[in-house]
Formats: sequence, structure tokens, C-alpha cells
Amino acid sequence: MASCLYTHEMPYRADQLYDLVADVANYPQFLPGCLNAKILSQSETELVATLTVGHGPFQEAYTSRVHLTPKTRIDVAYVDGPFRQLTNYWVFQQLSETSSHVEFFIEFQFQNKLFQKASQMAFESLFGKVLEAFEGRAEALYGGT
Repeated sequence: MASCLYTHEMPYRADQLYDLVADVANYPQFLPGCLNAKILSQSETELVATLTVGHGPFQEAYTSRVHLTPKTRIDVAYVDGPFRQLTNYWVFQQLSETSSHVEFFIEFQFQNKLFQKASQMAFESLFGKVLEAFEGRAEALYGGT
């Protein structure tokens, strides 16, 4: 099983960062490896989405249930796809008028042992690129730091 916890102070309001992460439909516009995002259902406090991710000839789709605690927390629970387990969450805490603390956790395990071994080898690099993509998106939407 691979997992990672990221904590970081960012020069944006917590509600801005929450809105960015909750906007799953736009992930293919900025998130590396995210090829498609299909929202299956959505309410104020929950959405169900299927994401297609891949690189080169490898593509996989998975479905998650996303619980939204407005402006403060996003919890993702795996529903269906190539994983044995997938869990992640985001927590947003306002520190000042213009800065927030962000916590992101992800843990996953593929059903396919070959995929799991390959993903663990590339996990840290991929994880860093994903976080950079979210930070870049925040800068594009809300201005530079």
C-alpha cells in the first residue's frame, strides 16, 4: 500500500482552495494524467465522479464518492475501478485573511500487483506533480503570490 501526507501553508483563502479541489469536473484541464472527469451525481454535500487517468498506453477509470464539508474538508471514498483501496482527504484551515493551511492525504493499493509495484516506484514523483498542478491552478485562478 502506498500513502502520503502533505501539509502546506498557501497564500490563498481556505474557501478558494476548497472550491478549486471540489471542482472535480475541471481536473482534466490542469491535473497531469487526468484524461476525463464525469460527474455522475452531485449535491451540496456529495458528488460521485468517474475519473479516467493514464499515461501513454495505460488508462484506467475509477469511481469515487466525494463527501463535501463546505469550505473546510473533502473526503474521497473509492467506489469502483482498478484499486483494492483508495482513500484521500483534503482539510483547509484559514490562518489569516490571505493564507491557509492545507492538509492532503492519499492512500491506495491497486488490485493488480504489477500496477501496485510500478505505481509505488513512481508515486513520490507523481504525487509532487499533482500537488504542483493544484498550486499552479490556484495561482492561475486567484493570482500570483
